Amino acid sequence: LVVTTQVGIALYDITPQIEGVLERSGVTNGAVNVISRHTTTALTINELEPRLVDDVRQFLAKLVPADYPYLHNDLQYREIPVPFVGKWPDDEPINAHSHILAMLMGQGESVPVHEGKLVLGTYQSVIFLELDGQPERQRKIGVQVHGLK
Repeated sequence: LVVTTQVGIALYDITPQIEGVLERSGVTNGAVNVISRHTTTALTINELEPRLVDDVRQFLAKLVPADYPYLHNDLQYREIPVPFVGKWPDDEPINAHSHILAMLMGQGESVPVHEGKLVLGTYQSVIFLELDGQPERQRKIGVQVHGLK
């Protein structure tokens, strides 16, 4: 799956896309594994009520503030990876807070499948969290369905 994200901490309901992958797979009983393929995003299962979303965004920003002096953000002291010659790219994000939030939240979920449907509670959704807050990005999510057809 690919999710186009916007600026700031943002939450996206990816349940419909996962249901589409499940339906195309033909699996009726088993599980769906979902994993974020980025180090500054997360996945969770919860309610996506708008006021709760605002609460979550505010809480995460306070829990791991972006303006703290994280060592990762000191580019002049970080080793430059092989693809970059001599210096970091000008658009290298200052995003230690995003990495820390992703580590705290987790980047994968597993959802049971029964009779061809995801087994989720009434108010539960599979939620993808953008934690880096860069301008519009294309984020990739791995989905694996396994079980009986």
